Amino acid sequence: MQITYEFIHLISFDETLNKEQCKILNLPFPLEENWKEKILQKDILKNDANRLMLLKGKLAVKAQEQILKNYNMIIEFNSSNKQVQNDTKKTEISARNTVSNASTNDDEEHIRIYCDGACSGNPGLAGSGIAVYSNEKNPVLLHGDFVEKGTNNIAELNALYQALLICKQTSSKNIITIYSDSKYSIDCIKTWAYGWKAKGWTKKGGEIKNLELIKKTHELYERIKDLIEIKHVKGHAGIEGNELADRMAVTAIKEKSTNYEMYSYEKIDEVLNLTSY
Repeated sequence: MQITYEFIHLISFDETLNKEQCKILNLPFPLEENWKEKILQKDILKNDANRLMLLKGKLAVKAQEQILKNYNMIIEFNSSNKQVQNDTKKTEISARNTVSNASTNDDEEHIRIYCDGACSGNPGLAGSGIAVYSNEKNPVLLHGDFVEKGTNNIAELNALYQALLICKQTSSKNIITIYSDSKYSIDCIKTWAYGWKAKGWTKKGGEIKNLELIKKTHELYERIKDLIEIKHVKGHAGIEGNELADRMAVTAIKEKSTNYEMYSYEKIDEVLNLTSY
């Protein structure tokens, strides 16, 4: 969600914030005069918004810490229960698919999404590509998220975020599988983010690079993770979907396409013969 003046009014007490609220918003404490302008329109996670509201008031530091401890305990408890429910749901879906496999309706949507990033120099010009397969139809190819001063990791994360957005907007009743050749982006979103988040989005040994991009991608993943699977695939190994996504990422750089655009083609081989980095 984005921070508005209404939300600022909701979380502030006597036109100020306490120490833990400042930590969540990455603001210095005591606050500077222009603190409201610094956070206005900033994107924050739903859980952080909840923390900010719970922390409202002139509270002792120990009280603030206890509130956060209690809230984190609730999240951990709910996550544990949700994981059990998700595992059960996936098992049930798998069983249903196995039983009905012989009589699968060709009109049912079975979606696979390949996502990839590319960078000319590192850092350098970066772009992201997507290949969306539905049943046996030719894939829809998309290119976008051009970044003038980007890195390969940024391009890969942007591609994964876009793939998650597509999943969120789809009405498929089947589990959607996302394939990425970036172990970094997958680990960031599916594994490391949980530990970083529990420690207030910090880690030992220095800063978390690409933090804001990781936070918003992880938040989206959390909202739809029981409807999808994210799998690692070997890059540049002749896997069609991965190769197509790679060509689209390079196309995004060449065409400097910031917004995602559809790539028109007649034959897949035409796309595969495009330049790859």
